[in-house]
Amino acid sequence: MHPLPPPLAGLARRLRALPPSLGPVRLIAVDGHAGSGKSTFARRLAEALGGAPVLRLDDIATHEELFDWTGRLRAQVIEPLEHAGRAVYRPYDWHARGFGPPRALPPAEVVLVEGVGAGRRALRPHLARLLWMDMPQEEAWARGRARDGEEQRTFWEGWVRAELRHFAEDPSRPYAHLLVRQVPEGYEVLPGPAVDSIP
Repeated sequence: MHPLPPPLAGLARRLRALPPSLGPVRLIAVDGHAGSGKSTFARRLAEALGGAPVLRLDDIATHEELFDWTGRLRAQVIEPLEHAGRAVYRPYDWHARGFGPPRALPPAEVVLVEGVGAGRRALRPHLARLLWMDMPQEEAWARGRARDGEEQRTFWEGWVRAELRHFAEDPSRPYAHLLVRQVPEGYEVLPGPAVDSIP
């Protein structure tokens, strides 16, 4: 286990102190451009929260529905958690191009949902906080392409078009309560554009 940088430990305390936003759950979204470090940050934040569950939107999206997954997320995750139940979803296998065996998501004190589009307007009413990984899109995409290699070049060409279209129609950053920036010693957490809306 890595030592937690102070900003993450402090952020975890602040998130736990929030009122529930979805049944008994404080649902925290981590959004940002593909390649901006959402998964790594969410994993570290979950560790700071004592092992909070993390729902990856890569498990909800599919090749045919890169962003048209709101209904599936609502039925499999949002509605069960709203009624204090255990959510059960079937993660998508990007290699087999099909859904895998069911996976449970318990109604924990804090649940993280990370992925491009986690802060979309359909989810914002259910969020306790929206965090945005604050990295320019071209830099994030370059990191993502380097990570995924040449074999994913065609996928990335389609993805960039889809992401641009999504954020043009349904932007997340203007509604972020907090901006997360990577710095040499870990992360810097700053007030976001929606800070005035925090009670």
